[in-house]
Amino acid sequence: MGSIRNTSKQFDRLADRLAVLAAQRARPAGGFVSQPEPRSIGLYSRGKQLVAGNILLAGHLAEAPGLSLWDIPPPDAAFAAEAHGFAWLDDLAALGTREALARAQDWTWGWIDRYGRGRGPGWTPDLTGRRIIRWIHHATILLQTRDKVQSAAFYAALSRQATYLARRWRSAAVGLPRFEALTGLVYAGISLIGMEALVAPASNALAAACEADIDKEGGIPTRNPEELLEVLTLLTWSASAMSEANLAIPPALSAAITRIAPALRALRHADGELARFHGGGRAAEGRLDQALAAAGVRLGATPAIAMGYARLSGGRTSVVVDASSPPAGRAARTAHASTTAFELTSGRRPLVVNCGSGVAFGSAWRQAARATPSHSVLGMEGVSSSRVGRSGEVLEQRAQVTASRLTVGTEGTDLYLSHDGYLQSHGLTTSRSLTLAHDGRRLSGVDALTAMTAEARRRFEDAMTQTAMAGARFSIRFHLHPEVDATLDMGGAAVSMVLKSGEIWIFRFTGPADLDLEPSAYLENGRVNPRPCTQIVLRGEARTFETRIGWTLAKAKDTPLAIRDLGDIETDP
Repeated sequence: MGSIRNTSKQFDRLADRLAVLAAQRARPAGGFVSQPEPRSIGLYSRGKQLVAGNILLAGHLAEAPGLSLWDIPPPDAAFAAEAHGFAWLDDLAALGTREALARAQDWTWGWIDRYGRGRGPGWTPDLTGRRIIRWIHHATILLQTRDKVQSAAFYAALSRQATYLARRWRSAAVGLPRFEALTGLVYAGISLIGMEALVAPASNALAAACEADIDKEGGIPTRNPEELLEVLTLLTWSASAMSEANLAIPPALSAAITRIAPALRALRHADGELARFHGGGRAAEGRLDQALAAAGVRLGATPAIAMGYARLSGGRTSVVVDASSPPAGRAARTAHASTTAFELTSGRRPLVVNCGSGVAFGSAWRQAARATPSHSVLGMEGVSSSRVGRSGEVLEQRAQVTASRLTVGTEGTDLYLSHDGYLQSHGLTTSRSLTLAHDGRRLSGVDALTAMTAEARRRFEDAMTQTAMAGARFSIRFHLHPEVDATLDMGGAAVSMVLKSGEIWIFRFTGPADLDLEPSAYLENGRVNPRPCTQIVLRGEARTFETRIGWTLAKAKDTPLAIRDLGDIETDP
């Protein structure tokens, strides 16, 4: 398998080189036919840091005042990819100062001089598409005060990239990379004089990708909510560019936008941010609202289940649960072992979270973040519910959801899930029952381990024998957001949690387990290091054919910050 993969990579590199050589003969564009409005939004604060020489890309901080971005040795491939993708142009444009304009122009023409004829790691279909989009979005500020020679170099570099992309977009990985490549190609065809012939094939290919890669519920194979947001963003940009150029929008493109928008609304929490699952983060501030507004899909009933996630809501509380098996196929390379894990947000404040994606913090963090203990869910000691195979990348032993029920009852919204992630190893089926009260002030849960068949009981007994009847050790984890202040109370029988808003939530449990607070980590893009936080951990041993642990998260009726003794706090029944 490894030799086949290496051969495929060598073929891709050769094909890229041939496409780059062909692009050298591309006739330079004579200018812009039409230029889409700059829709990509950056962060003012990041722009200030870039101007100051503090360059944070892919979790690596390079302090290089006075240096060009291209003079900094990239610490890894992810840093190089972010540099060559030019998304940092959004941040410099958001700052908008004279210094930011100068930095944007210097780094862009620096790239043209060094890499514009096909050198460097930036000549891949997805990065080329991403770069074309940013150059066209910000062409007004990039070309400001540039002379004829510099402008000609800019258009020539754009033309070479568009010609390369027309030949190589098919080699982009299915999913977000392909949508980036095709959106860049659509932009180039619509915007550049002499590139009009690219529009029809690029639009047709984008429509075909919408039909093939976006399912009937508006989901994508990776089940990554943030990636789904990026796909919607690219599709709305393409549709808007076509509309502004008086071109017909392919029906498949419009239909995909219509399917994705409700799915994303189901994946957002009460604070308006995305749930963090399968490598996705909460997304840049305002990005989700912008994409939904651009989609123009009329607000209707939010689906209770979207892309394999169940959404429970009541009052000002939202709960999003991973209610499906991890992604399969190519998407299994980034999948997390998070089946039945949940996140809870109260109003504008996240309470229970998952650790997030460790990609920006190195390979060790990346692997640790994919494991079951990095999610708010039950897991057996030392074993994830889905396991990575021999490759060290792909989730090959995937937990399968064996039962799923979502109902609305008199007490609240009820969700029941079970999976077989520990059936082979321990003979146990794992189940989770959740009930969110209609007013959102109480989430009740029951986590259970059950040997359901004769064969399963034999496996469980074998596991007990191997551990000298010590039982199958498990833990149930509830990772808390870094801004939550958690304290053990009632002699270690409960946990009180104070949110930054002043709200107090109380965690209690019943069943054969021990309660403790332990350190955890909150992983998010745009930071150099993980943020320290806390996790509630219930530890126990499954010694019989069924072990059940009940627990509640309840909002206190009175939440003055001075109250710290649970004996003084009344919670909702």
